Amino acid sequence: MAIDFTLTSAQRDLQLQSRKFAREVLTGAAAAELLATPEERFLATRPIYEAMVGAGYLRKCIPAPAGGDNAGLIDLAIMAEEFYSVNASVTLTMLGTVLGLLPILLGGTPEQCGRLLARFLKPSGAPLAAFCFSEPGGSANAASPAPGEGVRTRAVRDGDNWVIDGVKKWTSSATGWDRRGADVLCVVCRTDASVPPEQGVSIIAVEGPVPGISFERAIDTIGHRAHLVPQFAFKNVTAPHSNLLGQAGGGLALTAGAFTGTAALVGILGVALMRAAFDFAWRFARTEKRGGVHPIIEHQAVGYALADAKTSIEAARYLSWRACHALDTLSPAAEELAVQAKIFGSETAVRVITGLMRVVGVESYDHETPLGRLLQDALVLPIFDGGNMGIRRRQLHTLFMRPDYDPLAASAGGS
Repeated sequence: MAIDFTLTSAQRDLQLQSRKFAREVLTGAAAAELLATPEERFLATRPIYEAMVGAGYLRKCIPAPAGGDNAGLIDLAIMAEEFYSVNASVTLTMLGTVLGLLPILLGGTPEQCGRLLARFLKPSGAPLAAFCFSEPGGSANAASPAPGEGVRTRAVRDGDNWVIDGVKKWTSSATGWDRRGADVLCVVCRTDASVPPEQGVSIIAVEGPVPGISFERAIDTIGHRAHLVPQFAFKNVTAPHSNLLGQAGGGLALTAGAFTGTAALVGILGVALMRAAFDFAWRFARTEKRGGVHPIIEHQAVGYALADAKTSIEAARYLSWRACHALDTLSPAAEELAVQAKIFGSETAVRVITGLMRVVGVESYDHETPLGRLLQDALVLPIFDGGNMGIRRRQLHTLFMRPDYDPLAASAGGS
């Protein structure tokens, strides 16, 4: 048996390059979060996002078999931690685009991949992709049979085209830079109302800009202040029948596959925010005396709080890396580990950052310090990408009820 979390030389180079880029370029996106409206803030990040694309980082998110430079989820996790710890908003724009491409990467034919991914492989411009799943009123019960609603967006076959109608919400960057739509939108929609939802929901790729996308509002989010999550409608939007991804009726299974991969990365996002919060609180404790004689780090309560925080950060990172490795190696334990990484990393981030604010004290309530912003960004981690209560714990519950479930499988290291 071999357990080794040592980075390869290539991964260490990726880590250091990403860290340098984040410090030199991504820090410039902070000013965007001070603008008045969600769209103004998002548009102000475009030059930074273009710089990320131009430096090849979007290509580094796309797997090598599809023409990109990514060697696996661990590499993506390394890069995401470095970026997200400096600026969560722009990083989420890039990762949201990666999520938007996952249905193509997982279910697309070679022809679809070649055609739909081409613009995302070029190290230029500011291409956006969006995975249009969530709807107003919630989508935790997307497969609910009647009288439940499930997926409400519908696509009707009209000759060689699909005609799509419905409303989507909480989809990263979906309306693009100009309200006319992202470059590619992978739309989860009901394509056959005569069969149960698990057999009648499909994913169709819409290439933007396209007539019929109607912007309704940009959600003014608590965190990720310069990242766009709109509510918008499809009104008679057409897409070629050839843009159906995977099998007709296989949309929910394809959706589940996409969100399994992202779950492990959400754990890493929690690590990134905790890391940034710890760095600030640790430096603060080493220098601030708060009117006393000694720096507050010399007080046992402060030292113990920092010790607990750092332990949680390392535990969350290595669980997430373990989940990424399981996904990369197609381990039978991959789904369980990914969901656990998402739940643990996201909820631990909220707890740890709140605890570090207590270490710093009332100064942490001032936006001149980063802790309030980091907490604002962390608050969404337990409730997006499949809410921990509505979806993720349900996934584990379902796994535990399977007749063939092995409670030791996740610790067996199978790959």
